[in-house]
Amino acid sequence: MLTSEDSSRNLFRRRQKMENKTFMQKFDDFMMKDSTFILLVMGAAAAIFSGTFMFIKFGTGAFNDISIVAMLTDGMSSGDYAAAAGFAAGFLIARVLEGPLVGLMDIGGSLMTGVGIGIPAVFLSMGWKFPFSNFLSALLVGAVIGLVIGLAIIIIRKVVPDGMAVGGTSVMMGAGNAVGRYLAPLIIVAATQYNVYAGIGAVVGAAIFYKWGKEMTGGAILGAMILGAIFLK
Repeated sequence: MLTSEDSSRNLFRRRQKMENKTFMQKFDDFMMKDSTFILLVMGAAAAIFSGTFMFIKFGTGAFNDISIVAMLTDGMSSGDYAAAAGFAAGFLIARVLEGPLVGLMDIGGSLMTGVGIGIPAVFLSMGWKFPFSNFLSALLVGAVIGLVIGLAIIIIRKVVPDGMAVGGTSVMMGAGNAVGRYLAPLIIVAATQYNVYAGIGAVVGAAIFYKWGKEMTGGAILGAMILGAIFLK
């Protein structure tokens, strides 16, 4: 049985161990906390939702592909938000359920599409104007949405038994990564068609990433973006 003196010694040792950690070790410990994950999701959701508010008010700022934003635009002009709400909200639900199983959260599907298009479409179809009344309200509503999503993912993660097979989700994630490896040549061709400098940048970026042992697709995209921006027409 531990005495008060033993408890004090253990507490002193834990404090000393924490003090001996480097900044990066403390940072890693902080980033691995469940509460930190929830805060990050809240911040991302707040930014994305407020970006949609900017798009609704000023016509720019949405964090989505043009084809996805077009669904929301059609709803704003016709008053029918079924397509945007159904498509984007479905993405959100699927990604929230998938995230805890594979250990990764698809920001594009869950936040950018779900929070950025699906939930705003649902609010607008219900006639709820408060989230889009001003920028501050959009930030607050987005943060609350992120809090709910973060809590849902953590709760699912805690409930799922350890060692449970992820089934089809692992196949889906693996297929996406495998296909992405072969996109570098297509990106180089597309960049060259747009601008010769962007094409050169894509080639150089892909070569550098290949030398580093990284995926060439990322290098081609970054190289095309950098040189394409410098020599923008």
